[in-house]
Amino acid sequence: MLRKHEYPRIGESILSGELENGISLTVAPKPGFRRSMAFLAVKCGGADRSAVLDGVRREFPAGTAHFAEHRMFELPDLGDAMAVMSRRGANANAFTSPDSTAFFFECGDMFYENLELLLRLVTTPCFTEEDVDREREIIASEIRMTADDPEDAMYYALLRALYERSPIREDVAGTEESISGITAGTLRDFHRAFYTPANMTLAAVGDVEPERVFEMARGLTPAVPPVLPRREKPEREQDRPAKYRIESAWDIGAPMFLAGAKTARDLRGRESVRFELTAELALGSLMGAASPLYRRLYDEGLINETFGYDFENAAGYSHLTFGGETRDPSLVVLRVLEEAAAAASRGIDPAYFARRKKTMYGACLRALNSFESVCAGAAEGAFAGFDYFDTLSVLDTVTAEDARAFLAEYLTPERTAVSVINRKGR
Repeated sequence: MLRKHEYPRIGESILSGELENGISLTVAPKPGFRRSMAFLAVKCGGADRSAVLDGVRREFPAGTAHFAEHRMFELPDLGDAMAVMSRRGANANAFTSPDSTAFFFECGDMFYENLELLLRLVTTPCFTEEDVDREREIIASEIRMTADDPEDAMYYALLRALYERSPIREDVAGTEESISGITAGTLRDFHRAFYTPANMTLAAVGDVEPERVFEMARGLTPAVPPVLPRREKPEREQDRPAKYRIESAWDIGAPMFLAGAKTARDLRGRESVRFELTAELALGSLMGAASPLYRRLYDEGLINETFGYDFENAAGYSHLTFGGETRDPSLVVLRVLEEAAAAASRGIDPAYFARRKKTMYGACLRALNSFESVCAGAAEGAFAGFDYFDTLSVLDTVTAEDARAFLAEYLTPERTAVSVINRKGR
């Protein structure tokens, strides 16, 4: 049964519920809107490398989740479901992250016909050895393209420096060697382990009928007990990086670096959202484009417009990153760490923090105008045990002291690793 939730502050009315088989649903009706979107996410991704099947622990090669995503659009009676959706005027796509896989489409017409296909393709495994062999070559080509991208190489080098054992340190696509061991049987086992209704969530936004979406999900997903996959907890990593510095040389125009530090583990629910908002406010206050540190580094010619920061929380791990092009990576990292230590000691300017917070309020409100942001946020919230549409009330509670404490605990020299790409021959 769908339950209605009103959010007067953001002007939204949402319906949500859960079917008997465990799949959760969120529908945000937008009467009169020309286009609609459906987003079906499965809580499994690149970091899901093992599961218990029939009482036996099953290991999966790196890249299995991504490989499965590629093959899920094949239906035995229709062939390529993405092509069918395209002929119906829908823009369909999919992606794999470290901890989830999502399939979605946006369309103006034939929403329910496309929704039927979306529900069918995710719950109907169609894996043959011939198709898997053909797909392996396509994915291997993608892997080679990523390997030739210096920014991707720098990013994964940083993750390998930060994490000693966690699968989050590896590309979700795997390697050419790892995907060579993936067979049709591997994908069938992976699908059976993780593609269960209780491990899925469906979000829909647009001029759609919530009850019809609900009934279609009931009729097109398996009527099975709501059983979640049996997976192991993420391995515990030490607070310090596995390595403090990794360097390589590429044929690039200017040296680049990416620094990072591990933060909290196993975040869930409201705590997860609050921690992420705190991290973004702390990093923005320290080194955002309007910060005094950014202006000093820019004026000295140490950074340019490529400099930025990020925070990631996935598969039970979280970490912060910052970097960009620079003639002196070590000096920029030193300046950031010195400024973080100073802010941790004296605190963050309340007026500046308040401006950063207002900026974030605006960003959260703008995200509500993006169907993809709403669907992805609702799905992420369903998996984390949090109401995405309640984000602003959590943001209300984050203080400058929270941001100061974040910098004091996590952005320190002993926690920070650096990945550097130098110019060849320099």
